[in-house]
Parts: sequence; C-alpha cells; structure tokens
Amino acid sequence: MPETSRRGLLFGTAAVSAGALLTACTSNEPKKSQPAQSNQPAADDKPGKPVTIGFAGPQADHGWLNAINENAKSRAEKYSEVTLEITEGSNDTAAQIGQVKTLINKKVDVLVILPADGKALTQVGLEAMKAGIPVINLDRIFASPQAYRCWVGGDNYGMGLNAGTYIGEQLKDKPNAKVVELAGIDNLELTKQRSQGFADALKNYSNVKLVARQAADFTVESGQAKMAQLLQAQKKFDALWNHDDDQGVGALRAIQQAGRDEFLMVGGAGAKSAMDAIKADNSVLKATVLYPPTMAASAIDLARALGQGKGIGGLSELEIPTSLTLYSAVVTKDNIDQYLPTGFS
Repeated sequence: MPETSRRGLLFGTAAVSAGALLTACTSNEPKKSQPAQSNQPAADDKPGKPVTIGFAGPQADHGWLNAINENAKSRAEKYSEVTLEITEGSNDTAAQIGQVKTLINKKVDVLVILPADGKALTQVGLEAMKAGIPVINLDRIFASPQAYRCWVGGDNYGMGLNAGTYIGEQLKDKPNAKVVELAGIDNLELTKQRSQGFADALKNYSNVKLVARQAADFTVESGQAKMAQLLQAQKKFDALWNHDDDQGVGALRAIQQAGRDEFLMVGGAGAKSAMDAIKADNSVLKATVLYPPTMAASAIDLARALGQGKGIGGLSELEIPTSLTLYSAVVTKDNIDQYLPTGFS
C-alpha cells in the first residue's frame, strides 16, 4: 500500500476511534467491529500503467502449444498499454535459456515462461527474480518456488479424475465393464498424474475395470499406431480414455479402419477437431476433458496486474495469488456450444 494511503488510513482510523469513544460514554451498546478491507485497485479492462511483458515458450510443434502462443498474443493485443516481447520458442533448453536471458537484459517488467523443461529452466527463472523481474511460470513447473512469483497451469490429476468419473457414470449400470487407456508420453510427470487420477476415479465403480493401457507420444502417427495395437489385443471393450486430442486424431483413424464402434471414447485437452466430432455426434468420441490453452491468456492478465501493482477483481487480497490451477471441465454434446470457441487447431 502507498505511504499516502497508509497515512490517510491511520488518520481516518483515529477520527473513527474518537467518535467511538464519545459514543461509548453515552451508550452501553457493544461496538461492532468492521471487517478488514482492501482498497488496493483491482486489474480491469481500462488502460493503466504501461507494461512490457516478455513471453518465452517452447516450439509450437503441437496444436496445444500453438494455441498457447496465440492466446498470449491475442490477450496482449487487448490492452493498449501492454507491449509483448515474444521469443521464437524452442524445445532446446539451452536455446530457451538464452532467449529468457535476452528478455532479462531487455529489462522487461514481467516474464511469462512456459519452459520446455521446468527443471532445466529453474536457474534462469531464479536469475530473473533476483533481477527484480517477477516471473509467471506457465504449466510446466520450475523445480523451486523461488524461481517464480506465480504458477498458472492445468490440473493433470483432475483431468484423469474427471475423465474416469464421466466414464464410470456412463457405465455404472453395465456389469463387468471394460475400459482401455491411451496415455501420453510415459516418462512425463503429467502423464503419470493423468493416469493416477483416472485410476482413482475408476475405484469408485466396482463394476468397471481397466483392462489395457498403451502409451503414445502426443502425435497423430503414434496415436494411430498404438490404438491399432490396443484394438487388436482387445476384441471388445466399453470405453476408451485418450489423454490427448492430437494423438486422438490418429486413434480415431485406427478405430474407423478397424470398423469398431462398440465403445465410447473420451478425449483430452480440447482440440477443435475433437469438439467438432462431439457436436456432430457421428463417431465413438462423446466427450473431451479440457486442459485449457487459455491459461496463457490468464498468465498475460496476471503479468499485467503484477506490472501495474494491482490485485485481481473478485478477490479481496492486495496481491495476485502464488498459484492458479485451472479446472478440467468435461465437454459433451450437452455443453459443446459453450466451450467450442475455446477449441484449438
């Protein structure tokens, strides 16, 4: 809080206290305490103090990552006082570290970083924070909380939990229901979290059993190849959860080529192709569980608020939070029109 505001608050409190003392002399009514309130301005759409935001992400070689970049750019363009310094993006950690160092040297006001590797980029996050540049860590988390001011990301465990709960509810009246899982890259922590959430959800349905699992690589080609293997090994099952809508394009190809339609499929992330298929309702794909790339737009909003010394509308705190975990909504034909505009290509 600025010193002038603090002084005004003290003088105001003194005046109120004097008035309360006079009232206490003539009344036995207990004094009602007022709740603590923040008069810190919250960020809104009105132009404020100019802010330069540096944005560093990995190479956009995947639909979701490209959507991250587009969300950041379009959100920054919404604010006339925001200048976005965006790097080319790289999956090479050394190259990305170099890009972040360049942004630090440019003395940007705030940094938004989606690291290709959170652990490997931790040191440069620490460097930025020590230089007085607050960091918004997007999605892939740094190894130390000291390397960022705020983390914003999706809920991988919740993604699996909600996918499993949706499938469980669809199959709860079916005896001996069989489920298969087409996971993402198995050595990634996010894949482990998604699978754990899925397994935990299925525990609530004693009639539903996970009978097979294959890991793919988040690509159309890997999705098609691994799904073909699953279909060959499992002659009949009732539901499939696919962790990623990009690899889901390939999975659907394999399903169509095999002529299989005895099961329902749930996707992951929220690609427009998946949403279009859900809306058309002409395939096994009946739902997708969101991992919203709109988190990049939220990161820009938070960076702007930080740069302008503001809080967030709807919250009483003076400062933005230290973390923000997004909800993994289940999108079906019943709510598809609400979420369709968020679908990414």
